[in-house]
Amino acid sequence: MYHDLPRNASFWSFLFSVDKDLAETAQKERCPCGGRLHCANYPRKPRGGPDNLPEQYGRRLSFCCDREGCRKRVTPRSVRFLGRKVYLGAVVVLVAAMRQGPNPRRVRELSAIFGADRRTIARWQVFWREHFPQTPFWKVARGRLVPAIEIVTLPRSLLEAFVHNDDDQDGWGQLLDFLSPITLTRGLVIEVSR
Repeated sequence: MYHDLPRNASFWSFLFSVDKDLAETAQKERCPCGGRLHCANYPRKPRGGPDNLPEQYGRRLSFCCDREGCRKRVTPRSVRFLGRKVYLGAVVVLVAAMRQGPNPRRVRELSAIFGADRRTIARWQVFWREHFPQTPFWKVARGRLVPAIEIVTLPRSLLEAFVHNDDDQDGWGQLLDFLSPITLTRGLVIEVSR
C-alpha cells in the first residue's frame, strides 16, 4: 500500500514549504528574552531520499537571537527531519514500518533502497517500539488518534492512520506534521496545562 515514498519533486517541495511556514511562525514569536531572531540555518546532509532532492534540503531552518549576551538558537519544528537523525523523517517512519516482521531479505532490500544499514534500522525499531511509546508526547498525542493506535505495531499503525495509498502526499504531510514536535530538542515532552 505505502511501500514507497512519493518520488515526485512536488512532495519534497511541499514538505519544505511546510517547514518554511513553521520557521516564519517561530521567527515572529521572537526569542524568549524578547530579542529579534535572525536567520542562522545550519547545514544538513539528509540521507535516504531521492537523488534529486531540492537544494534547500541541505539546510535545517533555524534562528539566532540578536541580543548581545543571549544569542540563543531557536530551531522550529520540522516535517523534513526527525530531530538529530540524519535520515529524512519520512524515511525513518517508512523503513521502520516496513521492517516489521522477521524477514532478513526485507532488511537487505531496505538497505539497498535507502542506504540505511542493518544496525541503523534496528535502532529505529527500538526507538519506535520502546522509547517513543514511553514519552509524554506520545501519551498525550495518541489521544488525538481514532481508532486507537496499537503500540506493538508502531510505526506501521501510525503510517496506516495517516497514509492511505502510495501517492497520498496529504497523508504524509499530516503524519509528519503530527510528529513534528519530536523534531525539537525537548520535543518528546508536551507541556500539559493544569
